[in-house]
Amino acid sequence: MSFSMARCPSLRCMRLKHCLNATRASRQFSTHNSLRTNSNTDTSASAIATAFLWRFQSLGPQTRTQILDANQLQLLSITLNRPSLFPNSPSLSNASTPLPTGTPLPAGYHLVYFTPAFLETELGIDGTDASYNPAAPFTRRMWAGGEVQWPRDATTGRPNFLRVGQEVHETTRVLSASPKVVRKTGEEMIVVGVEKEFRNEDGVAVVDRRYVVRPGPLPRNPSFQYSSPAPNTVTTTTTTTGKTHTRTLRQTPVTLFRFSALTFNPHKIHYSTPWAREVEGHRDIVVHGPLNLIAMLDLWRDTRISRGLPLPLPESISYRATSPLYVEEEYRVVLDEEARDGVGRVRILGPGEVVAMKAEIR
Repeated sequence: MSFSMARCPSLRCMRLKHCLNATRASRQFSTHNSLRTNSNTDTSASAIATAFLWRFQSLGPQTRTQILDANQLQLLSITLNRPSLFPNSPSLSNASTPLPTGTPLPAGYHLVYFTPAFLETELGIDGTDASYNPAAPFTRRMWAGGEVQWPRDATTGRPNFLRVGQEVHETTRVLSASPKVVRKTGEEMIVVGVEKEFRNEDGVAVVDRRYVVRPGPLPRNPSFQYSSPAPNTVTTTTTTTGKTHTRTLRQTPVTLFRFSALTFNPHKIHYSTPWAREVEGHRDIVVHGPLNLIAMLDLWRDTRISRGLPLPLPESISYRATSPLYVEEEYRVVLDEEARDGVGRVRILGPGEVVAMKAEIR
């Protein structure tokens, strides 16, 4: 579905300092009480938008605190194919030293900090996080636009840079929730306005107002196999028989995407289905070997906790991958407790009991 900002009257006011003025906010607050009794059954965009706005303005501003990390800034610059952050500054590609504390963030680079931190089971069916979501069916998300300001010092006129190593506070406020109708299709949607203010020890450094379209239900595509809601898509179960511990796993596309992003791993077999299937001959996208290494170590750690043992690091683990595992396929991590030689033996078994990885933990 396409969305035209020119057709949405509320988005024409992007340049205004506040999209929601006090009069409109007061009006929506006053109408909430009359709608509250019907909000459980009224699924119109208007009723849901009003209830959403009342709920978040009742909660008030939400604040998070974070130390701005040099590694995050370096990875963003490399992702944007900018080998140096500033003219004549050192190359960031495979750099041996981090960006120094105090390095200023270029405009817009604040977007890679204060990222949403939700379990996969808490995400929506489209993979988006549930923060600042109106009620169903208006839970999907499309970015519509916004405005970012970098305030100047009243005396010197200088900007207040966000810098590496600073403790920064992000304060989020919900500004507006406006029901809209797409003229061509008659589809209802809600446009949500949110303001994020970033403050360091010198005061406000960035004010980021963003407007997000929340469309209605997903279009039904008969050729696409829709999955269950997110809470039913992640499988992790653990059983114990004697001294053998077995954990059953099934990795989803979201998990593989997140792990690739966290490890900054651009290997196409983990996210490009055409590449994995048509070029490298796999059945589907491939579960990361390092992800399975962590799965083995996590099972070892969890079994020690369940037995009331101390929680040291293992002395070592040696492992070998023997067969690929694929997204959405169920597989098992099997740990046999330490024998007299002090070695725990682990196997990862894929479909058909094929050994995908094996290891020894000391």
